[in-house]
Amino acid sequence: MTPAAHDSGAWEWVVGLEVHCELQTATKLFCGCRNRFGDEPNTNICPVCLGLPGSLPVLNRQAVELAMRIGAALHCSVRPSIFHRKNYFYPDMPKDYQISQYDEPINVGGFLELPDGSRVGIVRAHLEEDTGKTTHVGGGGRVGSSEYSLVDYNRAGVPLVEIVSEPDIRSAEQARLYVSELRGILVATGASDGRMEEGSMRVDANISVRRVGSEQFGTRCEIKNLNSLRSLGRALEYEARRQIELLEAGETVVQETRHWDEEANRTTAMRSKEEAFDYRYFPEPDLVPLDPDPAWQRAVAASLGPMPADRRARILEVLGGTEASAQRDQVGVVVNQALDDLVLTAVDHGAPGSLALARAANEAAANPEAARRLDPKAFAQLILFEASGKLSSTQSKEVLGELLVRGGGDPEAIARAKGFEALAADALAAVIDEVIKANPAEWDSYLGGNDKVAGALIGKVMAATKGQADGKVVAAELRRLRSSS
Repeated sequence: MTPAAHDSGAWEWVVGLEVHCELQTATKLFCGCRNRFGDEPNTNICPVCLGLPGSLPVLNRQAVELAMRIGAALHCSVRPSIFHRKNYFYPDMPKDYQISQYDEPINVGGFLELPDGSRVGIVRAHLEEDTGKTTHVGGGGRVGSSEYSLVDYNRAGVPLVEIVSEPDIRSAEQARLYVSELRGILVATGASDGRMEEGSMRVDANISVRRVGSEQFGTRCEIKNLNSLRSLGRALEYEARRQIELLEAGETVVQETRHWDEEANRTTAMRSKEEAFDYRYFPEPDLVPLDPDPAWQRAVAASLGPMPADRRARILEVLGGTEASAQRDQVGVVVNQALDDLVLTAVDHGAPGSLALARAANEAAANPEAARRLDPKAFAQLILFEASGKLSSTQSKEVLGELLVRGGGDPEAIARAKGFEALAADALAAVIDEVIKANPAEWDSYLGGNDKVAGALIGKVMAATKGQADGKVVAAELRRLRSSS
Protein backbone atom coordinates (compact mmCIF):
# COMPACT_ATOMS: atom_id res chain seq x y z
CA MET A 1 0.00 0.00 0.00
CA THR A 2 1.37 3.39 -0.98
CA PRO A 3 1.41 6.04 1.77
CA ALA A 4 -1.28 8.68 1.39
CA ALA A 5 -0.64 12.19 0.12
CA HIS A 6 0.58 14.75 2.65
CA ASP A 7 1.87 18.28 2.94
CA SER A 8 5.44 17.49 1.86
CA GLY A 9 6.37 21.17 2.03
CA ALA A 10 6.14 21.10 5.82
CA TRP A 11 8.78 18.38 6.09
CA GLU A 12 12.47 18.10 5.36
CA TRP A 13 14.41 14.94 4.55
CA VAL A 14 17.67 14.13 6.33
CA VAL A 15 19.64 11.50 4.44
CA GLY A 16 23.07 9.98 4.93
CA LEU A 17 24.46 7.30 2.62
CA GLU A 18 26.84 4.42 3.24
CA VAL A 19 28.43 3.30 -0.01
CA HIS A 20 30.33 0.02 -0.10
CA CYS A 21 32.71 -0.39 -3.04
CA GLU A 22 34.74 -3.47 -3.80
CA LEU A 23 38.35 -2.65 -4.66
CA GLN A 24 39.98 -3.72 -7.93
CA THR A 25 42.76 -5.75 -6.41
CA ALA A 26 44.16 -8.97 -7.86
CA THR A 27 43.63 -10.84 -4.61
CA LYS A 28 41.49 -10.63 -1.49
CA LEU A 29 42.15 -8.38 1.51
CA PHE A 30 43.89 -10.86 3.78
CA CYS A 31 44.82 -13.82 1.57
CA GLY A 32 46.03 -14.78 -1.90
CA CYS A 33 42.69 -15.94 -3.32
CA ARG A 34 41.63 -14.33 -6.59
CA ASN A 35 39.34 -11.33 -6.43
CA ARG A 36 37.22 -11.94 -9.50
CA PHE A 37 33.50 -11.62 -10.19
CA GLY A 38 31.58 -14.36 -11.95
CA ASP A 39 33.73 -17.42 -11.21
CA GLU A 40 32.13 -20.74 -10.27
CA PRO A 41 30.82 -20.65 -6.68
CA ASN A 42 33.25 -21.55 -3.90
CA THR A 43 36.31 -21.81 -6.13
CA ASN A 44 38.23 -18.74 -4.88
CA ILE A 45 38.49 -19.78 -1.24
CA CYS A 46 41.18 -20.81 1.23
CA PRO A 47 41.59 -21.42 4.99
CA VAL A 48 42.15 -17.67 5.60
CA CYS A 49 39.00 -16.33 3.95
CA LEU A 50 37.01 -19.23 5.39
CA GLY A 51 38.33 -18.47 8.88
CA LEU A 52 39.60 -21.99 9.53
CA PRO A 53 41.55 -22.59 12.78
CA GLY A 54 45.24 -21.79 12.57
CA SER A 55 44.97 -19.47 9.56
CA LEU A 56 46.32 -15.92 9.83
CA PRO A 57 45.44 -12.80 7.79
CA VAL A 58 48.08 -10.81 5.89
CA LEU A 59 47.04 -7.29 4.78
CA ASN A 60 46.95 -6.56 1.03
CA ARG A 61 49.21 -3.56 0.29
CA GLN A 62 47.38 -2.75 -2.97
CA ALA A 63 44.08 -2.48 -1.08
CA VAL A 64 45.62 0.02 1.34
CA GLU A 65 46.91 2.11 -1.56
CA LEU A 66 43.52 2.12 -3.30
CA ALA A 67 41.83 3.12 -0.03
CA MET A 68 44.23 6.05 0.26
CA ARG A 69 43.51 7.03 -3.35
CA ILE A 70 39.80 7.20 -2.48
CA GLY A 71 40.58 9.24 0.62
CA ALA A 72 42.75 11.70 -1.32
CA ALA A 73 40.09 12.13 -4.02
CA LEU A 74 37.47 12.85 -1.33
CA HIS A 75 39.70 15.40 0.49
CA CYS A 76 40.00 13.15 3.56
CA SER A 77 42.83 13.02 6.06
CA VAL A 78 44.71 9.71 6.11
CA ARG A 79 45.13 8.63 9.73
CA PRO A 80 46.82 5.76 11.57
CA SER A 81 44.19 3.05 11.84
CA ILE A 82 43.55 -0.36 13.35
CA PHE A 83 41.39 -3.31 12.39
CA HIS A 84 38.61 -4.75 14.54
CA ARG A 85 36.57 -7.92 14.58
CA LYS A 86 32.95 -6.96 14.04
CA ASN A 87 31.17 -9.92 15.61
CA TYR A 88 27.77 -11.07 14.41
CA PHE A 89 26.30 -14.29 13.08
CA TYR A 90 25.09 -14.67 9.52
CA PRO A 91 25.42 -17.66 7.16
CA ASP A 92 27.63 -15.79 4.68
CA MET A 93 30.12 -14.90 7.46
CA PRO A 94 32.32 -17.99 7.71
CA LYS A 95 34.29 -16.66 10.70
CA ASP A 96 31.17 -15.28 12.45
CA TYR A 97 32.99 -11.93 12.46
CA GLN A 98 33.98 -9.43 9.81
CA ILE A 99 37.37 -7.74 9.88
CA SER A 100 36.66 -4.01 9.62
CA GLN A 101 37.78 -0.66 10.99
CA TYR A 102 35.76 0.82 13.83
CA ASP A 103 36.81 3.88 15.82
CA GLU A 104 40.14 4.50 14.07
CA PRO A 105 39.49 4.38 10.29
CA ILE A 106 42.10 5.11 7.63
CA ASN A 107 40.26 8.10 6.01
CA VAL A 108 38.30 10.76 7.92
CA GLY A 109 36.76 14.18 7.45
CA GLY A 110 36.40 14.79 3.70
CA PHE A 111 33.75 16.16 1.34
CA LEU A 112 32.33 15.72 -2.14
CA GLU A 113 31.30 18.62 -4.39
CA LEU A 114 28.27 17.77 -6.54
CA PRO A 115 27.62 19.04 -10.08
CA ASP A 116 24.72 21.16 -8.77
CA GLY A 117 27.13 23.11 -6.53
CA SER A 118 26.12 21.51 -3.23
CA ARG A 119 28.62 19.80 -0.92
CA VAL A 120 28.17 16.58 1.02
CA GLY A 121 30.50 15.89 3.93
CA ILE A 122 32.35 12.59 4.26
CA VAL A 123 32.57 11.20 7.79
CA ARG A 124 34.94 8.34 6.98
CA ALA A 125 36.07 5.91 4.28
CA HIS A 126 37.35 2.78 5.97
CA LEU A 127 38.71 -0.60 4.91
CA GLU A 128 36.94 -3.89 5.57
CA GLU A 129 36.41 -7.31 4.05
CA ASP A 130 33.27 -8.26 2.16
CA THR A 131 31.04 -11.12 3.20
CA GLY A 132 29.99 -14.11 1.13
CA LYS A 133 26.79 -14.15 -0.90
CA THR A 134 23.63 -16.01 0.14
CA THR A 135 21.04 -16.93 -2.48
CA HIS A 136 17.58 -17.79 -1.17
CA VAL A 137 15.86 -20.17 -3.57
CA GLY A 138 12.08 -20.00 -3.94
CA GLY A 139 9.59 -17.76 -2.18
CA GLY A 140 10.55 -14.62 -4.09
CA GLY A 141 14.16 -14.76 -2.94
CA ARG A 142 13.44 -13.82 0.69
CA VAL A 143 14.86 -15.91 3.51
CA GLY A 144 11.59 -16.27 5.40
CA SER A 145 9.72 -17.86 2.51
CA SER A 146 12.52 -19.63 0.63
CA GLU A 147 12.76 -23.40 0.24
CA TYR A 148 16.50 -23.46 0.89
CA SER A 149 19.57 -21.19 0.70
CA LEU A 150 22.92 -21.47 -1.05
CA VAL A 151 26.10 -19.76 0.12
CA ASP A 152 28.98 -18.73 -2.16
CA TYR A 153 32.14 -17.74 -0.28
CA ASN A 154 34.03 -16.41 -3.34
CA ARG A 155 33.20 -12.86 -2.22
CA ALA A 156 34.17 -13.47 1.43
CA GLY A 157 37.35 -11.52 2.10
CA VAL A 158 37.15 -9.30 -0.99
CA PRO A 159 38.48 -5.84 -0.04
CA LEU A 160 35.90 -3.11 0.48
CA VAL A 161 35.98 0.57 1.29
CA GLU A 162 32.86 1.81 3.05
CA ILE A 163 32.27 5.53 2.47
CA VAL A 164 29.98 7.13 5.05
CA SER A 165 28.50 10.54 4.28
CA GLU A 166 27.32 13.21 6.67
CA PRO A 167 23.49 13.52 6.82
CA ASP A 168 23.67 16.42 4.35
CA ILE A 169 21.41 15.07 1.59
CA ARG A 170 17.90 16.51 1.33
CA SER A 171 16.27 14.91 -1.74
CA ALA A 172 16.22 11.83 -3.94
CA GLU A 173 17.78 13.78 -6.80
CA GLN A 174 20.66 14.95 -4.60
CA ALA A 175 21.17 11.36 -3.39
CA ARG A 176 21.37 10.13 -6.97
CA LEU A 177 23.78 12.94 -7.86
CA TYR A 178 25.98 12.05 -4.90
CA VAL A 179 26.18 8.35 -5.77
CA SER A 180 26.72 9.08 -9.47
CA GLU A 181 29.52 11.54 -8.73
CA LEU A 182 31.07 9.19 -6.17
CA ARG A 183 30.97 6.35 -8.67
CA GLY A 184 32.77 8.54 -11.20
CA ILE A 185 35.48 9.30 -8.64
CA LEU A 186 35.91 5.63 -7.70
CA VAL A 187 36.33 4.71 -11.36
CA ALA A 188 38.67 7.65 -12.03
CA THR A 189 40.95 6.67 -9.15
CA GLY A 190 41.13 3.10 -10.43
CA ALA A 191 39.93 1.88 -7.05
CA SER A 192 36.69 0.26 -8.24
CA ASP A 193 34.78 -0.50 -11.43
CA GLY A 194 31.63 0.91 -9.80
CA ARG A 195 29.38 -1.75 -11.33
CA MET A 196 26.28 -1.62 -9.18
CA GLU A 197 24.61 -4.34 -11.25
CA GLU A 198 27.40 -6.77 -10.23
CA GLY A 199 27.35 -5.75 -6.57
CA SER A 200 30.79 -4.15 -6.62
CA MET A 201 29.13 -0.94 -5.46
CA ARG A 202 26.19 -1.06 -3.04
CA VAL A 203 24.32 1.64 -1.16
CA ASP A 204 22.68 1.66 2.26
CA ALA A 205 20.53 4.74 2.91
CA ASN A 206 19.72 6.22 6.32
CA ILE A 207 16.71 8.53 6.20
CA SER A 208 14.64 10.49 8.70
CA VAL A 209 12.27 13.43 8.36
CA ARG A 210 11.73 16.54 10.44
CA ARG A 211 9.61 19.67 10.33
CA VAL A 212 11.05 22.44 8.18
CA GLY A 213 13.01 24.78 10.46
CA SER A 214 13.72 22.14 13.09
CA GLU A 215 17.36 21.33 13.83
CA GLN A 216 16.60 18.15 15.73
CA PHE A 217 17.01 14.90 13.82
CA GLY A 218 14.06 12.53 13.56
CA THR A 219 14.18 8.77 14.07
CA ARG A 220 16.04 7.24 11.17
CA CYS A 221 15.56 4.01 9.28
CA GLU A 222 18.19 2.27 7.18
CA ILE A 223 17.36 0.85 3.75
CA LYS A 224 19.81 -1.92 2.86
CA ASN A 225 21.58 -2.95 -0.33
CA LEU A 226 20.23 -0.60 -2.99
CA ASN A 227 21.91 -1.58 -6.25
CA SER A 228 20.85 1.09 -8.73
CA LEU A 229 20.29 4.85 -8.83
CA ARG A 230 16.65 4.21 -9.76
CA SER A 231 16.12 1.98 -6.72
CA LEU A 232 17.86 4.51 -4.47
CA GLY A 233 15.59 7.35 -5.52
CA ARG A 234 12.37 5.34 -5.37
CA ALA A 235 13.23 3.82 -1.99
CA LEU A 236 13.97 7.21 -0.44
CA GLU A 237 10.79 8.74 -1.83
CA TYR A 238 8.66 5.89 -0.49
CA GLU A 239 10.31 5.82 2.92
CA ALA A 240 10.01 9.60 3.36
CA ARG A 241 6.28 9.42 2.56
CA ARG A 242 5.84 6.49 4.96
CA GLN A 243 7.53 8.30 7.86
CA ILE A 244 5.69 11.56 7.24
CA GLU A 245 2.35 9.75 7.15
CA LEU A 246 3.10 8.11 10.51
CA LEU A 247 4.11 11.39 12.14
CA GLU A 248 1.13 13.31 10.78
CA ALA A 249 -1.14 10.57 12.18
CA GLY A 250 0.38 11.09 15.63
CA GLU A 251 2.34 7.83 15.55
CA THR A 252 6.07 7.29 15.96
CA VAL A 253 8.75 6.06 13.57
CA VAL A 254 10.50 2.92 14.81
CA GLN A 255 14.25 2.81 14.25
CA GLU A 256 14.83 -0.27 12.12
CA THR A 257 16.53 -1.75 9.09
CA ARG A 258 14.26 -2.02 6.06
CA HIS A 259 14.34 -3.86 2.75
CA TRP A 260 13.46 -2.26 -0.60
CA ASP A 261 11.02 -4.44 -2.55
CA GLU A 262 11.50 -3.46 -6.20
CA GLU A 263 8.41 -5.27 -7.46
CA ALA A 264 6.05 -3.95 -4.76
CA ASN A 265 7.65 -0.47 -4.87
CA ARG A 266 7.85 -0.25 -1.08
CA THR A 267 10.13 -0.77 1.90
CA THR A 268 9.44 -3.53 4.42
CA ALA A 269 10.82 -4.09 7.92
CA MET A 270 13.77 -6.49 8.21
CA ARG A 271 14.91 -6.15 11.82
CA SER A 272 15.21 -3.60 14.61
CA LYS A 273 18.09 -1.23 14.01
CA GLU A 274 21.39 -2.32 15.53
CA GLU A 275 23.75 0.10 17.22
CA ALA A 276 27.52 -0.27 17.28
CA PHE A 277 27.46 -2.04 20.65
CA ASP A 278 25.20 -4.74 19.22
CA TYR A 279 28.03 -5.92 16.98
CA ARG A 280 30.64 -6.39 19.76
CA TYR A 281 33.79 -4.88 18.26
CA PHE A 282 37.17 -6.20 19.43
CA PRO A 283 40.62 -5.21 18.16
CA GLU A 284 41.93 -7.74 15.62
CA PRO A 285 44.85 -9.45 17.42
CA ASP A 286 46.40 -10.90 14.27
CA LEU A 287 46.93 -7.57 12.46
CA VAL A 288 49.30 -4.76 13.44
CA PRO A 289 48.16 -1.11 13.35
CA LEU A 290 48.17 0.48 9.89
CA ASP A 291 50.20 3.70 9.61
CA PRO A 292 51.16 4.57 6.01
CA ASP A 293 54.29 6.71 5.97
CA PRO A 294 54.01 10.32 4.69
CA ALA A 295 56.10 9.64 1.57
CA TRP A 296 53.72 6.88 0.51
CA GLN A 297 50.72 9.12 1.12
CA ARG A 298 52.26 11.92 -0.98
CA ALA A 299 53.05 9.52 -3.81
CA VAL A 300 49.49 8.20 -3.82
CA ALA A 301 47.98 11.71 -3.87
CA ALA A 302 50.36 12.80 -6.66
CA SER A 303 49.39 9.80 -8.80
CA LEU A 304 45.74 10.81 -9.05
CA GLY A 305 44.60 11.98 -12.45
CA PRO A 306 41.86 14.55 -13.06
CA MET A 307 38.61 13.82 -11.26
CA PRO A 308 35.16 13.97 -12.94
CA ALA A 309 34.59 17.63 -11.97
CA ASP A 310 37.89 18.63 -13.58
CA ARG A 311 37.10 16.65 -16.71
CA ARG A 312 33.62 18.18 -17.03
CA ALA A 313 35.16 21.63 -16.70
CA ARG A 314 37.68 20.81 -19.43
CA ILE A 315 35.00 19.74 -21.93
CA LEU A 316 32.85 22.77 -21.13
CA GLU A 317 35.89 24.97 -21.63
CA VAL A 318 36.54 23.41 -25.03
CA LEU A 319 32.90 23.80 -26.07
CA GLY A 320 32.69 27.33 -24.67
CA GLY A 321 29.88 29.88 -24.56
CA THR A 322 26.18 29.51 -23.85
CA GLU A 323 25.97 26.45 -26.07
CA ALA A 324 27.97 24.54 -23.46
CA SER A 325 25.53 25.18 -20.62
CA ALA A 326 22.73 23.61 -22.67
CA GLN A 327 24.85 20.48 -23.11
CA ARG A 328 25.81 19.86 -19.47
CA ASP A 329 23.74 16.67 -19.30
CA GLN A 330 25.60 15.28 -22.32
CA VAL A 331 28.91 16.28 -20.76
CA GLY A 332 27.93 14.43 -17.59
CA VAL A 333 27.12 11.26 -19.56
CA VAL A 334 30.42 11.42 -21.44
CA VAL A 335 32.49 11.89 -18.28
CA ASN A 336 30.57 9.25 -16.29
CA GLN A 337 31.24 6.74 -19.07
CA ALA A 338 34.91 7.82 -19.39
CA LEU A 339 34.44 8.86 -23.03
CA ASP A 340 35.77 12.41 -22.72
CA ASP A 341 38.97 11.55 -24.61
CA LEU A 342 36.85 10.90 -27.71
CA VAL A 343 35.43 14.42 -27.58
CA LEU A 344 38.70 16.17 -26.75
CA THR A 345 40.63 14.31 -29.47
CA ALA A 346 37.97 15.15 -32.06
CA VAL A 347 38.17 18.84 -31.13
CA ASP A 348 41.98 18.72 -31.28
CA HIS A 349 41.64 17.46 -34.86
CA GLY A 350 39.38 20.36 -35.82
CA ALA A 351 35.96 18.73 -35.44
CA PRO A 352 33.03 20.73 -34.02
CA GLY A 353 32.86 20.08 -30.28
CA SER A 354 29.06 20.07 -30.11
CA LEU A 355 28.82 17.37 -32.81
CA ALA A 356 31.55 15.25 -31.20
CA LEU A 357 29.81 15.57 -27.84
CA ALA A 358 26.43 14.55 -29.27
CA ARG A 359 27.83 11.42 -30.93
CA ALA A 360 29.81 10.44 -27.81
CA ALA A 361 26.91 11.05 -25.39
CA ASN A 362 24.30 9.29 -27.49
CA GLU A 363 25.61 6.65 -29.90
CA ALA A 364 28.96 5.87 -28.23
CA ALA A 365 27.57 5.93 -24.67
CA ALA A 366 24.98 3.32 -25.67
CA ASN A 367 27.88 0.83 -25.81
CA PRO A 368 30.42 2.37 -23.41
CA GLU A 369 32.77 -0.59 -23.05
CA ALA A 370 33.22 -0.84 -26.82
CA ALA A 371 33.49 2.94 -27.08
CA ARG A 372 36.32 3.00 -24.54
CA ARG A 373 38.26 0.61 -26.80
CA LEU A 374 37.72 2.85 -29.84
CA ASP A 375 40.69 4.74 -31.28
CA PRO A 376 39.93 8.43 -30.55
CA LYS A 377 41.58 9.39 -33.87
CA ALA A 378 39.16 7.17 -35.80
CA PHE A 379 36.26 8.79 -33.93
CA ALA A 380 37.67 12.24 -34.77
CA GLN A 381 37.93 11.30 -38.47
CA LEU A 382 34.31 10.17 -38.50
CA ILE A 383 33.09 13.41 -36.91
CA LEU A 384 35.05 15.41 -39.48
CA PHE A 385 33.41 13.41 -42.29
CA GLU A 386 29.98 14.27 -40.91
CA ALA A 387 30.81 17.91 -40.27
CA SER A 388 32.11 18.37 -43.82
CA GLY A 389 29.05 16.73 -45.38
CA LYS A 390 31.00 13.76 -46.66
CA LEU A 391 28.61 11.62 -44.60
CA SER A 392 25.08 12.43 -43.54
CA SER A 393 24.19 12.20 -39.85
CA THR A 394 22.38 8.91 -40.50
CA GLN A 395 25.37 7.48 -42.32
CA SER A 396 27.76 8.72 -39.64
CA LYS A 397 25.75 7.00 -36.91
CA GLU A 398 25.74 3.76 -38.89
CA VAL A 399 29.50 3.87 -39.43
CA LEU A 400 30.02 4.61 -35.72
CA GLY A 401 27.85 1.63 -34.86
CA GLU A 402 30.00 -0.55 -37.09
CA LEU A 403 33.18 0.77 -35.44
CA LEU A 404 31.78 -0.13 -32.03
CA VAL A 405 30.77 -3.63 -33.11
CA ARG A 406 34.16 -4.28 -34.71
CA GLY A 407 36.10 -2.73 -31.85
CA GLY A 408 37.73 -0.26 -34.24
CA GLY A 409 38.57 0.14 -37.91
CA ASP A 410 38.87 2.77 -40.61
CA PRO A 411 35.74 4.99 -40.87
CA GLU A 412 36.45 5.82 -44.51
CA ALA A 413 36.83 2.16 -45.49
CA ILE A 414 33.61 1.23 -43.66
CA ALA A 415 31.72 4.08 -45.34
CA ARG A 416 33.05 3.05 -48.76
CA ALA A 417 32.09 -0.60 -48.18
CA LYS A 418 28.55 0.48 -47.31
CA GLY A 419 28.33 2.60 -50.46
CA PHE A 420 27.95 5.82 -48.50
CA GLU A 421 28.65 9.08 -50.25
CA ALA A 422 27.29 12.56 -49.89
CA LEU A 423 24.32 13.34 -52.06
CA ALA A 424 25.17 15.98 -54.66
CA ALA A 425 23.39 19.31 -54.17
CA ASP A 426 21.51 19.12 -57.51
CA ALA A 427 20.39 15.54 -56.81
CA LEU A 428 19.16 16.54 -53.35
CA ALA A 429 17.30 19.53 -54.77
CA ALA A 430 15.54 17.24 -57.25
CA VAL A 431 14.45 14.83 -54.48
CA ILE A 432 13.14 17.70 -52.33
CA ASP A 433 11.17 19.03 -55.31
CA GLU A 434 9.61 15.58 -55.86
CA VAL A 435 8.67 15.26 -52.18
CA ILE A 436 7.03 18.71 -52.20
CA LYS A 437 5.00 17.89 -55.31
CA ALA A 438 3.92 14.54 -53.83
CA ASN A 439 2.81 16.12 -50.52
CA PRO A 440 1.03 19.40 -51.41
CA ALA A 441 -1.04 19.55 -48.21
CA GLU A 442 2.02 19.28 -45.96
CA TRP A 443 3.91 21.81 -48.06
CA ASP A 444 1.03 24.31 -47.95
CA SER A 445 0.86 23.88 -44.16
CA TYR A 446 4.61 24.48 -43.92
CA LEU A 447 4.33 27.59 -46.11
CA GLY A 448 1.61 28.80 -43.75
CA GLY A 449 4.07 28.78 -40.86
CA ASN A 450 3.49 25.29 -39.41
CA ASP A 451 7.08 24.30 -38.60
CA LYS A 452 5.95 21.01 -37.03
CA VAL A 453 5.25 19.55 -40.47
CA ALA A 454 8.90 20.06 -41.47
CA GLY A 455 9.88 16.86 -39.69
CA ALA A 456 7.52 14.81 -41.83
CA LEU A 457 8.86 16.36 -45.02
CA ILE A 458 12.47 15.79 -43.95
CA GLY A 459 11.63 12.19 -43.13
CA LYS A 460 10.20 11.63 -46.60
CA VAL A 461 13.35 13.10 -48.18
CA MET A 462 15.53 10.88 -46.00
CA ALA A 463 13.49 7.82 -47.00
CA ALA A 464 13.67 8.73 -50.69
CA THR A 465 17.46 9.09 -50.51
CA LYS A 466 17.88 5.96 -48.37
CA GLY A 467 19.53 8.01 -45.64
CA GLN A 468 22.09 9.66 -47.92
CA ALA A 469 20.72 13.15 -47.39
CA ASP A 470 21.85 15.27 -44.46
CA GLY A 471 18.82 16.18 -42.38
CA LYS A 472 20.24 19.58 -41.47
CA VAL A 473 20.88 20.40 -45.13
CA VAL A 474 17.34 19.33 -46.04
CA ALA A 475 15.88 21.50 -43.27
CA ALA A 476 17.93 24.48 -44.46
CA GLU A 477 16.78 23.97 -48.04
CA LEU A 478 13.13 23.78 -46.98
CA ARG A 479 13.51 27.06 -45.08
CA ARG A 480 15.15 28.66 -48.12
CA LEU A 481 12.36 27.53 -50.42
CA ARG A 482 9.71 28.86 -48.04
CA SER A 483 11.38 32.27 -47.71
CA SER A 484 11.69 32.60 -51.49
CA SER A 485 8.13 31.51 -52.28
